[in-house]
Amino acid sequence: MLAGTTVEEFIESMDASGVAVSILTGLVEDSFTISNDDVAQWVRHAPDRLQGRACVDPRSPALAVAELRRSVEELGFRSLQVLPYAFGLPFDDRLYYPLYSVCVEYGIPVVTQVGHTASLLPSDPGRPIYLDRVALDFPSLVIVGGHIGWPWTDEMIALALKHPNVYIETSAHLPRRYPPTFVDFLRGAGASKCLFGTDWPWIDPAGALRQVSELGLSAEGEEAFLSSNAARVFGISLP
Repeated sequence: MLAGTTVEEFIESMDASGVAVSILTGLVEDSFTISNDDVAQWVRHAPDRLQGRACVDPRSPALAVAELRRSVEELGFRSLQVLPYAFGLPFDDRLYYPLYSVCVEYGIPVVTQVGHTASLLPSDPGRPIYLDRVALDFPSLVIVGGHIGWPWTDEMIALALKHPNVYIETSAHLPRRYPPTFVDFLRGAGASKCLFGTDWPWIDPAGALRQVSELGLSAEGEEAFLSSNAARVFGISLP
């Protein structure tokens, strides 16, 4: 997946961090691409430890739908990633709708980046509010807003409260940097709606996991955040 890193080394790093299962995703962002086949090659090495997530180019809807179907049926992937910032298309753009229909058909979630993007591209397509219309149009579609939604975190929390199938995932943010409103949500009403993530290799899982213990979660809340919520959403069988 990354130059200089092997799947064996990655599994060793998971073991050292106490991570049971990782989800690997393809990437389509202009000329920078990690193909779904590359992801599948890694997953085949350790199918009990790794799960694949598809990424497709929504600007060619027929090809995107075909690739998503292939990723699910042939590669065994269990979720779709949508990156609004990469194409300047907010999450409720109609080019994505055929993909959402396929996700509903297969019963798999769609994961998106919400909030600011560090790429030198406009961040506005990642506003969490764009999830609202999709959740209304596809009430059975499971939607996961990754990256917390900062600086529009309250907007993301409001959507997770409003829609039963909308969740928040924390990749790209160290626990010590979680916005206070998100921590309050995680401790209370959002205990079943929040999923831990790292965005490896940008954030080291071991260091992030150590910081989770500083959030003041109950034992049940920490287990849900780190494990059972994601297992339920992504259909992961934990050891």
